[in-house]
Amino acid sequence: MAQVGHRVDYLAGFCCPVGGLVAGKPRVLCHESEIYLCNGSEFVYIYDQEGKVLKAVYRCPDQVWHVELLPLTRQLYILCAHSGIYCVSLDQQSRLMEQTDGDGQESNCPSGVFPVDSDACIFPDSSLCMFTLLNNFVITLSQAHGKWWMKLHELPRPEQDSPPYRQVSEVGFCPGPTPAEEGDGAPSRFLPVLCCASSPGTAGSGEGPWCSGGFVLEEPLFSLLFGIDAAMLESPMILCGFPDGQLCSVPLKALSSPPADGCHDVSGQDPPVKILHHLEEPIVFIGALRTERRAVEEEEEDDAEDDPLFGDAGCDCVVAVGHYGKMVAVKADQRDETTVPELREYYLRGPILCAACGSGSRMYYSTHSDISAVDLDWVSESSDPEDTESCGGVLPPVLSPASLSICSVVALSLSSRASEGESELLALSAKGRLMTCGLCSPDDADVELTPAEAGRRIKALLSGIGNTSERVSFLKKAVDQKNRALASLNQVMNVSAALLSSQEGQKPIACTVTANWSCLLLRDTVTISCLLENCSEYSLEQGWTLCVQLLASPCALEEESVDSATTFTFPIDQLLPGTKRELTLPLSSATDTKLDLPLTISCALYYSLRDILGSGSDSPEALDDLLPDDSPILSPDREGICLPLSECTVDMLQCLHFESSPPRPDPSSKAASLPAPQDPVETFLKASKEQPEPEAGTASEQPCATGEGSVPPSAASIRVSSELLKNALKTSGSDVSLSCATLRWLLAESTAAAALSSGEVTSVCGAAPDGGEVQLIVREVAMNDLSPAGPIQAVEILMESPSLAHMCRMHHAVIRRIQALVLEQAAQGSGPPDLRMQYLRQIQTNHEMLLKEARSLRDHPPLTEEDTEKLLHIYQQLRNPSLVLL
Repeated sequence: MAQVGHRVDYLAGFCCPVGGLVAGKPRVLCHESEIYLCNGSEFVYIYDQEGKVLKAVYRCPDQVWHVELLPLTRQLYILCAHSGIYCVSLDQQSRLMEQTDGDGQESNCPSGVFPVDSDACIFPDSSLCMFTLLNNFVITLSQAHGKWWMKLHELPRPEQDSPPYRQVSEVGFCPGPTPAEEGDGAPSRFLPVLCCASSPGTAGSGEGPWCSGGFVLEEPLFSLLFGIDAAMLESPMILCGFPDGQLCSVPLKALSSPPADGCHDVSGQDPPVKILHHLEEPIVFIGALRTERRAVEEEEEDDAEDDPLFGDAGCDCVVAVGHYGKMVAVKADQRDETTVPELREYYLRGPILCAACGSGSRMYYSTHSDISAVDLDWVSESSDPEDTESCGGVLPPVLSPASLSICSVVALSLSSRASEGESELLALSAKGRLMTCGLCSPDDADVELTPAEAGRRIKALLSGIGNTSERVSFLKKAVDQKNRALASLNQVMNVSAALLSSQEGQKPIACTVTANWSCLLLRDTVTISCLLENCSEYSLEQGWTLCVQLLASPCALEEESVDSATTFTFPIDQLLPGTKRELTLPLSSATDTKLDLPLTISCALYYSLRDILGSGSDSPEALDDLLPDDSPILSPDREGICLPLSECTVDMLQCLHFESSPPRPDPSSKAASLPAPQDPVETFLKASKEQPEPEAGTASEQPCATGEGSVPPSAASIRVSSELLKNALKTSGSDVSLSCATLRWLLAESTAAAALSSGEVTSVCGAAPDGGEVQLIVREVAMNDLSPAGPIQAVEILMESPSLAHMCRMHHAVIRRIQALVLEQAAQGSGPPDLRMQYLRQIQTNHEMLLKEARSLRDHPPLTEEDTEKLLHIYQQLRNPSLVLL
């Protein structure tokens, strides 16, 4: 058989039940422009093929096994599993839709799902397996007590308001064991098949079948199959195909003859059941075909196309198909003026899920892999006209299936579009997609195209191929971009998880900050070195940025000063696991930049989410889909991921600059080298009015020690218990003095640490970042008035500078280190020695009086020169308390 020409259009998609549509009982019906569909679930759908919209959805109490339509009364009969048959009026559904859509708004979706309640159940019987409609009867098939029972129910007349559905008769069958193949499902998943066959006389009298599977047979075939009695009575025949393989027939008039009193059982009489054939496998389809083409029919082809049942001639071949591929065809053959039945068995590739008979001699059947068509129209190849005439009604010895290249179809139905003159196959796929397949008629298959038409078709095909290729290329680029975005997002999430899971311990990705002095453009400049080290198992790819934020504290010497922050960003191209990268950031120079110390330096990794989404995504809604609003790693601008790495403070002690090795003064002359302290008020006035600011490049060259005629520096001191420092610095076994060890500890983070490591050094003189002089002196002293047990040995840290601001920054840096040391030692539980509490109370009282006096002067501006001198004198006393940190 030649390849069947067809075109496929997808109409709609429907949800699949659990286990797929193959596990259910799908069904497709077509009447005029409406398609009635059930997909094996509890839903029944009505789809408008012309408008391409879903008109209504019915929800039944249980899984739907079968659906039939009664077109005259517009009623839908639905068989639900283990429940019974329900009747739904489509006119009532139309009225409900009009009420629901009363607002006049158009929509492509149904207004809602209409529930089918228990009141619509007309045959409540849990054993029902199948039913069909014929004339004014409903024929049901149920299984109970080891037998199949066929029951005949009479439909009510239209003039009755609430008519009962009266059972007329019933007949029992004795089925054999259901065949089962190895590896196949349970036999209970197969349902019986029911359809109606009528003679031409019955069809002409208006008593033809109403069900979608009914057909009209030619008179010779009808008599051969069902007997001369059935043909004379013109009784429609009910064909039954059972899961055990039996193909049986029952005459309708044998069941519908009027009983003497109500329902009668005909199973006790001579059973009207006739076994036509046994396929030895579950029957899934029964249909009829027209295989013989007559000259009269060819002349009246247009009239025959309007009648789907082939007019008075009817079909001349009956087919029955088994699940595993066995097929039987029965046809009447005229031989020697005698009509004899011609029965032939064929074997198709199975398993067969569903089948449908088209107009003419073709039958379509579906397997898991394809839809195939077989043609039972066969003409002998003999050259003898007499042999050809004698063999015209013989069935073909072998069938040659033709592929339609449509796979996984579980339900088929065939409709005819008279206006277009072609047949159309409705198919429901295993994934729930409803599609149509337009089929060429046998006469159209041999029509040759003109060169112009062929050229136009080829041009249209090439244009379609080009458009498809462009679309595929575009989609491929989109898929590649999304794959790269997903890979980047996966890497970002891995890095984020590694950093967030190590909040308490050492982080796998760390950034260490140190302050250094460097010579840039022949000038000494304070720089910050950021060492980024990747100890994790993940690589930092392109897109990551190291952000370094410098936050300067407000200056107490300047009014209306506020925090100022500056952020520097360094893109990271790639940082593999186990590698490091050092980044240098200049802070200030000695001429043009003012550096406010201390500085809080924060380091963080930042990744922009816009790099993942692409440059075309600018809407904030697209970014909101990646991370929730309360995500801890979302940046404040909600456009990226921010992962903190470290935070440290850079103060004056870390930024001191020493041009040469620190001096090594003689301890015996240590006290003599120190200048005599002068009045602090006089010192401040001279420093602010008479002494100019040191010029750039010369300030660092001036000597640290103040001589005769020079302005005395601003000074502050802090005394710490020697015992506290010995325990904290662990200098008991060291060969250096406690003063030298303390100085080394204070300058451990500065550039002077290397110079202090060799030699006994107790004082240093250096330059601040702006060139100002600072001096740091450490010496051991004795506190005689604090303890009744005797003097308390202490270490005095003296800070001096001509600039009051530099002295305050030095004081802040020293106090910050000592605070951390005291808190660390306090956690170890060491207690202070005995103290003179009265002396301490007196010092506290004096300090409180000084603070009160300072607040009083400061809160009553403007300050006179005398008030200023007094306030400075108070601050000098507060900076040099007679106390010691124990």
